[in-house]
Amino acid sequence: MRPFRYERALDESTALAAVAEPGARFLAGGTNLVDLMRLGVESPEVLVDVTRLPFGDVHETVDGGLRIGAGVRNSDLAADDRVRMRYPALARALLSGASGQLRNRATTAGNLLQRTRCPYFQDVTAPCNKREPRSGCSALEGVHANHAIMGWSERCVATHPSDMAVAMAAFDAVVHVVSRDGGRVIPLEDFHRLPGNEPERDTLLEPGELVVAVELPKPTYGTRSTYRKVRERSSFEFALVSVAAVLLIEVGEVAEARIAIGGIAHKPWRAHVAEAALVDKPATEESFRAAAEAELAQARPLRDNAWKVELARETIVQTLLELA
Repeated sequence: MRPFRYERALDESTALAAVAEPGARFLAGGTNLVDLMRLGVESPEVLVDVTRLPFGDVHETVDGGLRIGAGVRNSDLAADDRVRMRYPALARALLSGASGQLRNRATTAGNLLQRTRCPYFQDVTAPCNKREPRSGCSALEGVHANHAIMGWSERCVATHPSDMAVAMAAFDAVVHVVSRDGGRVIPLEDFHRLPGNEPERDTLLEPGELVVAVELPKPTYGTRSTYRKVRERSSFEFALVSVAAVLLIEVGEVAEARIAIGGIAHKPWRAHVAEAALVDKPATEESFRAAAEAELAQARPLRDNAWKVELARETIVQTLLELA
């Protein structure tokens, strides 16, 4: 047994004060943190329960977007009619994540804050720079068939597991956070980090900061969106590759394109090169394939995962064809 103290915060100020203690962590759904505690990977001294804070609703914004509270459950968000109608890629991403039981428990902020991880991170007997900085990366020369092909460093080659975050990145979402010093807004695309020399830091959050909401801007009239996930089994599995795409086609040409890719990097990968290659081009398979090739020219596959480059290319193409 590893003892820890539990505190239930009833308001934002209490939560921020409690998490300022050494070794304190926020607890919401607990679907990732509690698992890691059981494995001995995480050992917080204090858990600050934030499930009673007033972050459990989805509200319309003045510009026609949606503000999603940090405590909104994944299953509730997927079922929200406004999400299903305006942001279908997000609804599909949520429903393809984890299992029904986990979606009923997992929260919006918790989903964003789950650890970027691989089996070596969860094995306390194996060297892992994310778990113990400067101890080494076991996956780099070990089993890495499903690891990163983009943006990895010698310190870490793990891939981000979230489906929801990939879709939110394609919708240009922003994350609202607060601390005892005030609040700030972080574009979701920048919220998660590439590993660099600090793979132990998954996000840009500073100690003591609390995610309170995610905001989605109003989608451009006429855009379509979808989410496609390729995985080894049809339920309860992380993506091998996933693609969230938002497309606006006018008179047979691509007027607007936003693409985010999951399963290939330490964070949801925003495909800016592919997006730029698509705009003002015919909405055809030839254009879609050229854009995918341009994006994946940056890929650096590891010894055993070059197949992911081809899989990512075909998933991008098929997702765009579905929208077109």
